[in-house]
Amino acid sequence: MTESKTTQTAILDSAHAGDIHGALGSIARDDTAPRATLLARLKTLLAIVGPGLIVMVGDNDAGAFGTYTQAGQNYGTTLLWTLLLLIPVLYVNQEMVVRLGAVTGVGHARLIFERFGKFWGAFSVIDLLVLNALTIVTEFIGITFALRYLGVSQFWGVLASAVIVMLAVSTGDFRRFERFGIVLVAGSLLLVPVILMVHPPLGQIAADFFVPKMPQDAKLSEVMLLIVAIVGTTVAPWQLFFQQSYIVDKRITPRFIRYERMDLCIGIVLVVVGAVAMISFCAAVFAGKPEFGNYTDALGTAVGLETYAGRLPAMLFALALLDACIIGAAAVSLATAYAIGDVFAVKHSLHRKPWDAKGFYSVYCGLIVLAAVLVLTPGTPLGLLTNAVQTLAGVLLPSATVFLLLLCNDRHILGPWVNSTKLNLFTGAVVAGLVMLSVILTAAVLFPDLGETWIIGILIGGSVLALAITAAVKLYELSSRRNASFRFKRKPSLVDPDSWRMPPLDRLPPARLSPLSRIWMIVLRGYLVVAAGLVLLRIVQLATVGA
Repeated sequence: MTESKTTQTAILDSAHAGDIHGALGSIARDDTAPRATLLARLKTLLAIVGPGLIVMVGDNDAGAFGTYTQAGQNYGTTLLWTLLLLIPVLYVNQEMVVRLGAVTGVGHARLIFERFGKFWGAFSVIDLLVLNALTIVTEFIGITFALRYLGVSQFWGVLASAVIVMLAVSTGDFRRFERFGIVLVAGSLLLVPVILMVHPPLGQIAADFFVPKMPQDAKLSEVMLLIVAIVGTTVAPWQLFFQQSYIVDKRITPRFIRYERMDLCIGIVLVVVGAVAMISFCAAVFAGKPEFGNYTDALGTAVGLETYAGRLPAMLFALALLDACIIGAAAVSLATAYAIGDVFAVKHSLHRKPWDAKGFYSVYCGLIVLAAVLVLTPGTPLGLLTNAVQTLAGVLLPSATVFLLLLCNDRHILGPWVNSTKLNLFTGAVVAGLVMLSVILTAAVLFPDLGETWIIGILIGGSVLALAITAAVKLYELSSRRNASFRFKRKPSLVDPDSWRMPPLDRLPPARLSPLSRIWMIVLRGYLVVAAGLVLLRIVQLATVGA
C-alpha cells in the first residue's frame, strides 16, 4: 500500500514517505483524524514544529552576528525599523516554500530543473554550491572568533565543532538530528539575558523599531550598504532550498501546512528577537565610547561587552555566536546536500544511514571538512572570503525569489495551493526591491567611492525601468486577450486542498511562461552574468593586491 501511494506522487526518495517523527512528537501516516480539541492541535504542532525554527534561527548565523552588531555599534538603534519591514518578506518567501515542499514532495532544485530546463537548473545549483561552500567557511570563521574569546584552542575547537556538526547529521535518525537542532535553537536565547543585563532604553528601542529614520551625520552610501547587508543576511537563498527539502524529508503533507506556518511564525519571532537584542545591547554598550562608529568584528564586540558590561554578558554572547555558527553550518550544508540529491535523483534523506545514502552524506561532510581546513590553513584570505560571500549573496538573492514566485504560480505544481493575486503583487514588489538592493550592493562593493547621487539614481532609474517594462508587457497581454476569439474559463476545482499532491514530474505538461516572465528571465540572466563577472574580477584584483 505504501508503494502505491508513493508512485502516485513525485517523491524521489521512498524514505520521504511515511510516519512523521519530529523532535517533539510523532504522527502516523494514516492518522487523518480531525484535530477537534486544543490539546490535539497542540500535540500536532509539537510534532510538526522544527523546519521553521531551524531555518530561521540558522539564518542568525556568523554573518548575521557581524551585521547586526555592526549596525548597533556604528549607528545605535536607528536601523531597527529595517527588521520590521523584513518580517513580511521573511514570512512570504518561506511560506511559499512551505507550500511547495508539502504539496510537491520534491526539493526546490529539482523543480527548477524540471520546469525551467537544465540551463537554469544548473545555473541555480552551481551558484548555490559555490555560495553555500563560502558561507560555511564564514560560519567557521565565526567559530574561531568565539573560541578565541573563550580561550579555547582554535585548532582543536574547530576540529571538535566540525566533528559535532558531521556526527549530528550522520546518525541515520531524522528525529535525533531535529532534536539536536531544537537544542541549538534554544541556545540562541542566550542573547536574551545579555540584553536584560545591559538593559538598554526600551522606549527608544520601540520608537526606532516602528518609526523609520536614517542615522544623523552618517554617509548615506555606507548606511545603504549596511541596510543591504541586513536584507542579505536576513533573507538568504539557502533558506529556500533548505526548508523545502527539509519539509519533504520530514514527510509533511498539505494537511499540516497550517501547523508549519505556525512553526515558521515562531521561528521568525525568534530571529527578530535575536536581531533586535544584538542591535540594542551593542547600541547601549558602545554609546559614547571610543569604539562607537568603529566596528571591527564579532570578537571585538565580545571584548567590548566585557569591558563595559562585564564578563558574563560577553561569555553569553560568545556562546550564542558559537551556537549560531554550528546550526548555520549544519543547515547550509544540508541545503546543498539536499539540492545535489534532488538534481541527481539519488537517495537523500536523514532517515537513511550513511552507507545507504553515500552521495548525500559525502557532500554534506565534504563541505564541512573543506570549510574547517580552509579556516585552519595559514594565509587563507578569510576577510576576502567573507566579502565575497556577502557580495555573491546579494547578487543571487533576486534570482532565487524570481524562481520561487514562478513556481508558486504554476498550477500544475501547486493545484489549489497556487499564489493569490494579492500575494503575487506583494512578492513582485519584493523582487523588484531585492533587485534594486542587489544592484546597489554590487555597485558599492565594486566601486567603494560610489556617491549618494548614484545610489538614488539607481533606485529611481531601476524603478522607472521596471514599471515601464511591466506596463508595456501587460498592455501587450491585454491586447492579445481582446483579440482572441474566446477566453478559456477554468471550471472551479472541487478537489480537497488538504489531500491534493503534485503528480509525478514526468506526467506534468511543459511549463508555459508568459511574455512578462520571459522578458524578466532574460533581463535577470544578463544581470547575473555581468554582475557575477564584475564581482569575480574585483575579487581577483583584491587577491592580487593582497599578494
